[in-house]
Amino acid sequence: MGRNALADTTIHIRRLQRGLSPPVIPEAFAGDTRLVGRWRNRPFEYNLPPLKDHIISATYVAAGNASVTIGQQTLSAPARSGMITFAPRGHEGFWRADGSVEVSNVFLGHGRLLACADQVGNGREPELLHRVHFSDPKLFTIMTMINDEISSGDVMSHLYIEQLLDLLCLQLLRAHAATSIPISPGPRRGLSAWQVKRVTTYIRENVAEDIRLQELADLVNLSRFHFCTAFRMATGHTPYGWLTRQRIAHAKTLLKDRTLRIVDIALIVGYEAQSAFSASFRKVVGLTPSEFRRRL
Repeated sequence: MGRNALADTTIHIRRLQRGLSPPVIPEAFAGDTRLVGRWRNRPFEYNLPPLKDHIISATYVAAGNASVTIGQQTLSAPARSGMITFAPRGHEGFWRADGSVEVSNVFLGHGRLLACADQVGNGREPELLHRVHFSDPKLFTIMTMINDEISSGDVMSHLYIEQLLDLLCLQLLRAHAATSIPISPGPRRGLSAWQVKRVTTYIRENVAEDIRLQELADLVNLSRFHFCTAFRMATGHTPYGWLTRQRIAHAKTLLKDRTLRIVDIALIVGYEAQSAFSASFRKVVGLTPSEFRRRL
């Protein structure tokens, strides 16, 4: 089914719950992934159209039974705490639940899952299975940790959740794909030429700024999980290594102007301390900034 034909996930979850909106947190994550904190789902019957996202639900408080009918196949199970329910994107199904349950959700963007699949399966697109109150302790633990971080208020929560989402994708591919996706021993794809140009141009134009890894990954719509490896394959350097080299290259040019103090040059190229600048410069060039200037 074409991407444009897929339905909006949040709209249909709200309709499924007869107007009760899922408490989607405002913060968006890589790959257009959204999170929903713990909330209570009422009993429902709903024909869910093909959605643009994968829906993962972790059940904390449960009652009744749930089922999904896809074509001629029906999956059903009693609702139990500690279980996982999964609705892959792009599949129409008639869902039914006759009891109230308390859940948290991840609306997983397909691009993020594909980026993970590209790392472990040489780009093979995965076909994921429907699950109804299915036991997967690892996936449930990841979902619980994500839910805990949503309301923690910790300044590192966003980064922590991004890492957990990468683990979630890996567990989906490992345990919930229709066919196994073994780790490929063959070469994996790096960034394309346009992606390398976009990222390296951004680095050069912002060489003095505190550039975050997520900023660079967002430029090419990848998760950090995929971006770091792909960038290294394409350039031979890590993103941080490339940024450091750009800073040192700019510093070498500035050192020709003897009216500039070395401490000022350090600030211009993005180092708060001259000592950190000198250490990076010596590691790349083999000389301290002062030694380099004397040899000009």
